[in-house]
Amino acid sequence: MTSFDTSPTLTVWRALLAVAVVFVMLATTGWSAVRDQQADGPRELALAAWARDRIAGHSLPEVDAPAYRLAHFFATLTSGQRFALAGKYPSVVGNLDGAPVTLRYHANRVALRQAAAAEKVRAHDEKLSPDGRDEAQARLDRFRSLLRGERQILAFDPSGKGRAAEVFGDLDRAARVSVVVPGVDTHLLTLERSRRKYAAPVGMAESLYGAERSASPGTRTAVIAWADYTSPAGLGMDAALGGLAADGAVRLNAMVGALPGTSKVSLFCHSYGSVVCGVAAHRAPDRVADIAVAGSPGMRAANAGQLETGARIWATRDGDDWIGDVPHMEFGGIGHGADPVDPAFGARIVSAAGAAGHSGYFEPGTESLDNFAAIGVGAYESVSCASADSACHSGISGERNG
Repeated sequence: MTSFDTSPTLTVWRALLAVAVVFVMLATTGWSAVRDQQADGPRELALAAWARDRIAGHSLPEVDAPAYRLAHFFATLTSGQRFALAGKYPSVVGNLDGAPVTLRYHANRVALRQAAAAEKVRAHDEKLSPDGRDEAQARLDRFRSLLRGERQILAFDPSGKGRAAEVFGDLDRAARVSVVVPGVDTHLLTLERSRRKYAAPVGMAESLYGAERSASPGTRTAVIAWADYTSPAGLGMDAALGGLAADGAVRLNAMVGALPGTSKVSLFCHSYGSVVCGVAAHRAPDRVADIAVAGSPGMRAANAGQLETGARIWATRDGDDWIGDVPHMEFGGIGHGADPVDPAFGARIVSAAGAAGHSGYFEPGTESLDNFAAIGVGAYESVSCASADSACHSGISGERNG
């Protein structure tokens, strides 16, 4: 049996190494500009107008009201009234947890068309710098892509670098819902990629949805590409701290709690997304059955028990993933705690065979994707354990729902 040196001297040196790593990142990347993600004028104006408006003689509900109250409000409206509100306030209705999901899809299509029109003007604005016009064109291309076909956009906010969420499958009828929570540098322009498709949130979710349908064709499943939080910009100080994860955790739990029906939910959290999921765990709705992390820098916990959740905790990491070389510890608020793939952490460790590097976990043909699909549909007996944890599915049985 291998012994580990846990002496105070080694602990101090590890802490100093962690601090050194962080300040090297800070020196080379700088503080990330969180202000770039904050809401701009149009959305603020829409929120202010919503707060003053009325329908059928009644005031509109506060946008931060509990989801069940918002759901009740929309249930009292006629179809015409609901769609009138979505047309008048698309940026509000499209992001309301508790609003009917099909209404949110409609509202976000309206909001996307409006955003595309604005970026088309900016792309040809000679008062902007060439870089500014190029960025406007890139955003216009992204918005046009999101408008193609019958894409189901659950959330859309073009403010700053932008946030969004997309649904694959029928969310209203799903018995199992999987949520992909991505990591650093997640925003509208990185939401999807033509090259390295499965390293971007939309590609990850689309790949997982296909794998789940193959794994259990009879299971009613849906997958959400959830890029609806402000992630760190690069490997700067924000990536080493937990502030953005805390804000993201609140948004994640609110979204999950507002999902329609009684579906079981599995969270699939990549890189810094696993920090978000770790912070969210102790307040996650009871419907969250599984939390699976891949390429995790830590979950801001010393062990799985500290997550204080009834959800099963799963972890995986490819041998070529550079995140394994990052110090897994926390010191003075810097760092995200213990390594989830360390057997001492207490997670169920699953195989990631075939997943090359830090961004390959959702590539078709990898054991990591197959394992995520099995977890997502509740087919736990089909999970392939990593060699370090040959009993990762002990004590649980398949719980597929049709």
